[in-house]
Amino acid sequence: MLLAIDIGNTNITVGMFKDDELKATWRIATGVHRMADEYAVILLNLLHHRGVDVADVTKGAVSCVVPPLLTTFNELFEKYFNIKPLVVGPGVKSGIRIRFENPRELGGDRISNAAGALSLYSSPVIVVAMGTATAFDTVSKEGDYLGGAVAPGLAIAAEALYARTAALPRVELVRPDRAIGANTVAAMQSGIIFGYAGLIDGIVTRIQEELGEKGTVVATGGYAGIIAKETRVIDKVNPDLTLIGIKTIHALNQT
Repeated sequence: MLLAIDIGNTNITVGMFKDDELKATWRIATGVHRMADEYAVILLNLLHHRGVDVADVTKGAVSCVVPPLLTTFNELFEKYFNIKPLVVGPGVKSGIRIRFENPRELGGDRISNAAGALSLYSSPVIVVAMGTATAFDTVSKEGDYLGGAVAPGLAIAAEALYARTAALPRVELVRPDRAIGANTVAAMQSGIIFGYAGLIDGIVTRIQEELGEKGTVVATGGYAGIIAKETRVIDKVNPDLTLIGIKTIHALNQT
């Protein structure tokens, strides 16, 4: 089995693949100060809960945007699974030609999202990843990674609104009934949820205009389920896209 791990700023997403099938996924809160042994306790218990033995895990792959944790998870894989995991990043085969000005600036999650989208959907393809940040990644019809855009994530924007004002409360990130909020909470929810839907519509439309064609627009990330249905441009929602991309890249590097 392949254990694919996407280490993000807020969450760590773990996927267990048997051949090409994603058998299970888990999400763990990211903690920079946790040791490899602490993460191992969590991970081994999750695997045990699904009836998976340590010996069943024979391959590993990691995408990481939190540099201190890359060392931690390399240690975890080597100590508990006796595996040297593939680390997604510059120099690793991804099946995509990177046209970014400095490929070393490109996070493994964005490479994985592009690779996963290209393996599943027709190109050109635009991935909208809604996590700690809201990232837009564009792959051309020819399979070239062209770049994209990055905006503050939904939770960051909502927290900033609460933290930087004297009277506005912290609100639940749910869809309000109407755009015209009749109270402070509803008004904030309207601005955050519908505002982000408008942001996504606007940026995707601009990207499509520059491409000269629509392409397939795929949403992923923790907030995709909330926002995607409020937009006019998203065609597909795939919460497992990053893990699928990590698996795709891992397979390319085994030949």
